[in-house]
Amino acid sequence: MDTLLRTPNKLEFFIPQFHGFERLSPNPSRVKLGVKKRAIRIGSSITSASSALLDLVPETKKENLDFDLPLYDTSLNKTVDLAIVGGGPAGLAVAQQVSEAGLSVCSIDPSPKLIWPNNYGVWVDEFEAMDLLDCLDTTWSGAVVYINDGAEKDLSRPYGRVNRKQLKSKMLQKCITNGVRFHQAKVTNVVHEEVNSTVVCSDGVKIQASVVLDATGFSRCLVQYDKPYNPDKHLDAYPEVKERNSKIPTFLYAMPFSSNRIFLEETSLVARPGLKMEDIQERMVARLKHLGINVKRIEEDERCVIPMGGPLPVLPQRVVGIGGTAGMVHPSTGYMVARTLAAAPIVANAIVRYLGSTKGDELSAEVWRDLWPIERRRQREFFCFGMDILLKLDLDATRRFFDAFFDLEPRYWHGFLSSRLFLPDLVFFGLSLFSHASNTSRLEIMTKGTVPLAKMINNLVKIETKDCNCILLDNCVYNHHNMISCEDIRIF
Repeated sequence: MDTLLRTPNKLEFFIPQFHGFERLSPNPSRVKLGVKKRAIRIGSSITSASSALLDLVPETKKENLDFDLPLYDTSLNKTVDLAIVGGGPAGLAVAQQVSEAGLSVCSIDPSPKLIWPNNYGVWVDEFEAMDLLDCLDTTWSGAVVYINDGAEKDLSRPYGRVNRKQLKSKMLQKCITNGVRFHQAKVTNVVHEEVNSTVVCSDGVKIQASVVLDATGFSRCLVQYDKPYNPDKHLDAYPEVKERNSKIPTFLYAMPFSSNRIFLEETSLVARPGLKMEDIQERMVARLKHLGINVKRIEEDERCVIPMGGPLPVLPQRVVGIGGTAGMVHPSTGYMVARTLAAAPIVANAIVRYLGSTKGDELSAEVWRDLWPIERRRQREFFCFGMDILLKLDLDATRRFFDAFFDLEPRYWHGFLSSRLFLPDLVFFGLSLFSHASNTSRLEIMTKGTVPLAKMINNLVKIETKDCNCILLDNCVYNHHNMISCEDIRIF
């Protein structure tokens, strides 16, 4: 193991074998990553490894930051401009930026000082664009994708792990400096009035706000969806198929920090239904035994489930959302943290811009329009199309698909993974992917992608039709009130 991890400066992607556990390369300078398979993303991660893995107890306990948070004064009964439910990266990012504009903000979270439990991996250029390089504790100079024993692709794109303590400390400090107030409680309900909303907390405190932002992730505390999302439901009546379908490949995602300290995660990419956590744990034990890695201790243990795809929330609605609660997870890859942090200024700027001129439902609608403009909804449909194709590919087809994917010009696969490509470029991305694919892969894409393609086109037509109706409605409303000229009408 010391030899394997002597000088970590590369990230590696391992396309998995079905039951087997692909041998890690003896190259000592790389982090390993693989291709996952899911419409739910499931991971079980550790920072060391062992044959008696399941018997080891993680050493780390929950840790709170040493901050003296200014608390919301419940006796004042004062209406704040923005109440944010959830103190994760997305919620604090919006709180920091809205308060910087001079608006009053209250952040509500049951553990506002707790360091976030999730590990986040990001492409370095994404954090550099947001001036957050100081919040990466480890970086690697690039990545290598291993398709199989005979094929590998060198990717010149630096990767990093987020320093959760540093990122939260940085955000909290800015929030405190800007005057954000904090309230430690869970939120149980929200009651909307014509102008303001009242957030009801588990401790009986009620906080009035002009705008309420739900940043609680996949718990979806307040944001409403018109359709339930259960990726396993379609197999409930077919237990045998469900059992067979659960035998899907997983891969090892690893970030080495020294010669004997390493982050490991066994995970799947896109799957219906998602793997059971026990299955993932067993696969990790078997893989590490096969690799000859002996775990002496576990520093921390993390389990995560990331729903992918599914419907967007009802657009618009009174409660504003961001991150997982707003459907912002990349449907094909599961990436979210960089995309969410990049969207925080959009939400914050919209709140600041519209708060002085609109109230209630109209104000929330304006923010939702800025968060989910038509080009973003078109983009998401294409990503869902990609997810639907991945769900239909078996192991060999998955290998062939990613062999072609990472043969593309970097601007294409960079843009796809980082949500930077929009529909016109995504069309060229798709054509380029098809041209780089083998004849076998092209046939697989055509046969397995026909139904998803028809579904995507149908959804795109619905988006365009709804958008046209909204333009006409806005035209009538704004002209009637003589508020803005025709050139100022926003498309949503």
